[in-house]
Amino acid sequence: MITSILTAVLLQSAPPAANTNPPSPPPPCASEEHGGFDFWVGTWDVYPTGSDSMVGQSRIERTHNGCAVIENWMPANGRTGSSLNHYDPASGQWHQKWVGSGGGAVEFIGGVTGGKMVLTGNWPSPQTPHQLIRMTYTANDDGSVRQFGEGSTDHGLTWSASFDFIYRPRQRGGQETSE
Repeated sequence: MITSILTAVLLQSAPPAANTNPPSPPPPCASEEHGGFDFWVGTWDVYPTGSDSMVGQSRIERTHNGCAVIENWMPANGRTGSSLNHYDPASGQWHQKWVGSGGGAVEFIGGVTGGKMVLTGNWPSPQTPHQLIRMTYTANDDGSVRQFGEGSTDHGLTWSASFDFIYRPRQRGGQETSE
């Protein structure tokens, strides 16, 4: 009996065994699907398609262990914004949450279709409170990315062009800075 009491006391007072295996970091989001927006990652000068008049700059980064793509939009007119983009394996969809300095926020959903990222969401305005916007991002052979937006006020039955931008790799000292 004394032996069992002594054993119990010794076990309670012994320091816990040291963990020689530190916890593993969470697995990176390294699947092909998680890389669906990698072509947009970089530092860009943004122009209306067919124009050399820059309308803004944008920095897009893949972050959080590869699980998110964050855009920081810096337009010439001063109305900044950011988007947080991520792939959701449970739904097989990409999600984008856009928040602008004007106080609005928009959520888009979609995915890669035919090698292009296509995202759709309801982007209301005072003139059109129920306007769907479909954005198509396309990687071009010259290293640029096209962002083409279409609007629909009839729940997606018909679409009309809304905006059309080309993201060109930012040039500094004659060198491209896209990643």
